[in-house]
Amino acid sequence: MILESCYPVICTDKLDASTDFFKNNFDFSLTFESDWYMSLRSNSNPNFELALLDSRHPSIPENYRNRAQGVIINFEVADVDNEYQRLKANDIKMILDIRSEEWGQRHFIVEDPNGILIDVIQNIEPTNEFKQDYRD
Repeated sequence: MILESCYPVICTDKLDASTDFFKNNFDFSLTFESDWYMSLRSNSNPNFELALLDSRHPSIPENYRNRAQGVIINFEVADVDNEYQRLKANDIKMILDIRSEEWGQRHFIVEDPNGILIDVIQNIEPTNEFKQDYRD
């Protein structure tokens, strides 16, 4: 298989609030807009997209028309401390405060209007204990 694109689609009952959240806090722009589906693209890197879909839409098989849950989306950034300060200044609630992890990440976590976790990450040097776990 040769993939041309791959992106998450979040099933939601909060389409407008979710769209605003990603546009206002993570610099996404709309590429398609309807009353049941929003397609967004990163302004800083057009290779990164995500979509939001009304969880009750008939294009979803009936037994699967549920809100997304148990999902974490990772956004890797160049300067996580700057992003942390920016989002805190916008009164975004921190679910996990900024910290450095032994496995090689400095990160914090926020929550979108659906309860989807957004883990904002900067890769850092892992401790010796975790270096062996990385592959080329």
